[in-house]
Amino acid sequence: MPITLENIAVDCANAKSLATFWAAVLSTEVAAEANEFFATIKTAAGPTLMFLQVPEPRNGKNRLHLDLATADWSAEVDRLVDLGAKRLDEHTEYGTHWITLADPEGNVFDLAEH
Repeated sequence: MPITLENIAVDCANAKSLATFWAAVLSTEVAAEANEFFATIKTAAGPTLMFLQVPEPRNGKNRLHLDLATADWSAEVDRLVDLGAKRLDEHTEYGTHWITLADPEGNVFDLAEH
């Protein structure tokens, strides 16, 4: 029987708050049972994002991050910043243009232009 990828877990200070940000980013909903300790959101074509409260803050760079992509890059960057993301850096390498952002708790992610 093959292994399947069910969840991507994100440590955070407030699970419901961070899940609400990511649900808005991905145009989906936070599961009804969400609270400050545990929350999930379903993604359209992939694993569930699971947010878990932990006592310690994030230190240093993420060892794992999400790579997102869109055809309407400029508008989506503005939308993500309006939702609470922070612009960190912009790159063009390997034939791809992308921006690195941080979510409201400082977790880094990328948005590429298609």
